[in-house]
Amino acid sequence: MKPGIVTDSTCDLPQYIVEEYGIEVVPSILIVDGKEYPDGSGFAREEFYRRLPELKSKATTATPSIGEFAKRYQKLFNEGCDHILSIHAAGTLTTIVNTARQASLDFNGQVTVLDSQSLSLGLGFQVMAAAENVEMGLEAALAAIESTRRRLQLFAVLDTLEYVRRSGRIPSTMALLGSLLSIKPLVEVHGGDVKSVAMVRTTRQANERMSALLKSTGKLERLAILHTGAEARARELLNKAMMEASQQMPRDILMIHATPVIGTHIGPNGLGFAAVRVE
Repeated sequence: MKPGIVTDSTCDLPQYIVEEYGIEVVPSILIVDGKEYPDGSGFAREEFYRRLPELKSKATTATPSIGEFAKRYQKLFNEGCDHILSIHAAGTLTTIVNTARQASLDFNGQVTVLDSQSLSLGLGFQVMAAAENVEMGLEAALAAIESTRRRLQLFAVLDTLEYVRRSGRIPSTMALLGSLLSIKPLVEVHGGDVKSVAMVRTTRQANERMSALLKSTGKLERLAILHTGAEARARELLNKAMMEASQQMPRDILMIHATPVIGTHIGPNGLGFAAVRVE
């Protein structure tokens, strides 16, 4: 027997990886024009980001129910797992991990719920590390998660402050000023916090700063280029990295169109990367 692994859809893991490791992914909820969609249904990601600026009412999100987590836990126990690792998006940014903890209370200590202190592939890479080591037992999987988290970097540059304002993360006056000045914030997600790194004025400056940050990360074990409806910019970032620092890049690099559950709060045309440095 081995532990089972559960996560939520903000991990942004491609389906082939989910299937390869038998990971249970609980979908978050996307709410558009008053209708609820489990993450991954209702909208293709390309379509969502194309429509997002034109929606009549703002899109919102909701946390999966306690019952949804409990159902996934029970499924894995029924399949013979002796323990479950449930790894989720940062508790400072979402209530998902708290809901998972509530669901775990009915399983007599057989479910370990972890706050990844990250999101998107910052979470996803921790889930992958656990999945790759789970055959060696719970302690090995936990050690792999901790190692990955220690070496993880997650950066993003937003095209606008408007969607962050809508989510209530910043005051409306700051978002208005940012809009008037065409400010594009560059942020880092670290330890569950979103920290401002820089403010730029143009898309070109944003691309240059992201490229410089990626190059400065050093030799990488894992890398995912992330975007919200900005695939051309994402591919340009990757191509430049391969030209300028190919020896630092891992063999397999993910190109990830971030889930609408994340994109709802940061807006379209965002660009970022998640990287795990070599030990």
